[in-house]
Amino acid sequence: MPELPEVETVRRGLAPYIEGALFERVTLNRSDLRFPFPDGFVSGLEGQRITHLGRRAKYLVATLSGGGVWLSHLGMTGAFLVADQGVNEASRLNPGDSSGKHVHVVANLIHPARGRVRLSYSDPRRFGFMDLFAPGAANPFTDPLGPEPLGNDLSAPYLAGRLKARKGPIKTVLLDQRVIAGLGNIYVCEALHMSRIDPRRAAGTLTEREIERLVAAIRQVLEAAIAAGGSTLKDFAKADGQPGYFQHSFAVYGHEGDPCPRPGCGGTIERIVQAGRSTFFCPVCQR
Repeated sequence: MPELPEVETVRRGLAPYIEGALFERVTLNRSDLRFPFPDGFVSGLEGQRITHLGRRAKYLVATLSGGGVWLSHLGMTGAFLVADQGVNEASRLNPGDSSGKHVHVVANLIHPARGRVRLSYSDPRRFGFMDLFAPGAANPFTDPLGPEPLGNDLSAPYLAGRLKARKGPIKTVLLDQRVIAGLGNIYVCEALHMSRIDPRRAAGTLTEREIERLVAAIRQVLEAAIAAGGSTLKDFAKADGQPGYFQHSFAVYGHEGDPCPRPGCGGTIERIVQAGRSTFFCPVCQR
């Protein structure tokens, strides 16, 4: 499933094409994705202008000229493709499949500088979803989330307060979206390795210095992943249809049995399962 760096990569790829653009026509090729499209979804978008395309955790959040919000989640295989002119979305997003059966949403936009833009959403497994919120309406997907890991609200004192007296493993706590928004399995594994913290440690046992290292590592790992265009393990594609490349920089994720890359460590990467997710770490240098 795309994590924060992948969603941010998509946001940055889409923004120049759709910010400021007017929805001329929206076509739904099916009635649902993971959930049914909300009533009035098409009419709620057509005639609206996208004033800002943002991201909250793993969600794309588009603010509309009427004050409403269009929210999208990519699920496991969702992908947006944008082009100045119509393209063969099926072949770009799903090589070898020219049927177009996985292209579920098509929006024709008019951009003040680029002219006509075609935005398509493809999702072979349909685990993604979209929703539309009226101006000022509560958003049950984003309202409960913790601070953004790349924003000023994430600090060592904040995280220390959230970890205090927590007995659960630090890896599991970091995946709680109410603690930090947007962190996923891959980047938590990488940040814990960078900060030399054992993922099995009780969260409440981390020292002030360790928490400072962890916050710095979270930022560094996420920023490096965004710079590399995210990670493509199976299905993720950027807005231009191209893969990300950060998977080539993984220190521990997916490296079970490989030597730890930290100079002088001498350890071997191990894999365990925590809360149903694979955790990769070095038992020698992560303590």
